[in-house]
Amino acid sequence: MVYELYYWPGVQGRGEFVRLAMEEGGARYRDVARESGKGAGIQGMMRLLNDLETPPFAPPILRAGRLLIGQTANILQFLGPRLKIAPNTEAGRLWTHQLQLTIADFLVEIHDTHHPVAGSLYYEDQKKEARRRAADFVNNRMPKYLGYFEKVLAQHVSGERYMLGAKFTYVDLSIFQVIAGLHYAFPNATRKAARKYPRIFALHTRIQERPRIAAYLASPRRIPFNNDGIFRHYPELDAG
Repeated sequence: MVYELYYWPGVQGRGEFVRLAMEEGGARYRDVARESGKGAGIQGMMRLLNDLETPPFAPPILRAGRLLIGQTANILQFLGPRLKIAPNTEAGRLWTHQLQLTIADFLVEIHDTHHPVAGSLYYEDQKKEARRRAADFVNNRMPKYLGYFEKVLAQHVSGERYMLGAKFTYVDLSIFQVIAGLHYAFPNATRKAARKYPRIFALHTRIQERPRIAAYLASPRRIPFNNDGIFRHYPELDAG
């Protein structure tokens, strides 16, 4: 099967979590909104949002044969077993999905550091509020999430290096992406966090060295971080 991913073409965003899973899983896929021609580009993606039977709320959207799947965690729950990056047991799959949903909550808080008032306003229209929100995020919310993931990783016996222990899953890829994004958005605060949560940051390093991920990161398929996505770097929001 050739999967079709529909997401905004100029940003990593939530679509990047799906790209990482397909890259690691060796899936054949099209990044349709980044293509040109009939049925491609932004127009092709917008047509799916008007699907009359199962309209997704927003991208990312995955087309898999006749299936049209929205929501990042939902897409990953679907892809995980098919790409062999999810547990074989129901309990394991539910735990993986639970962790992914927690990551989704974390992403909302990361995004809201630069858009604390409204997503429809420019950052420049809410800079004062963003400074307050970012300070709380760096001092309280970021440590809370990283501390939780560190605790999950630390509960495994020596030699089991992934979020679920010995089993590598799509959640490990998602943790990698979160840490990579934090390095971009909050480099000063993230350097300090790396000393406090060494297991999570070591996991990030291991994931980026996996052959398929390393090849993807070095390819033009990987969109660079920029200030139009979830992770945005504004020096005034970063702790010194």
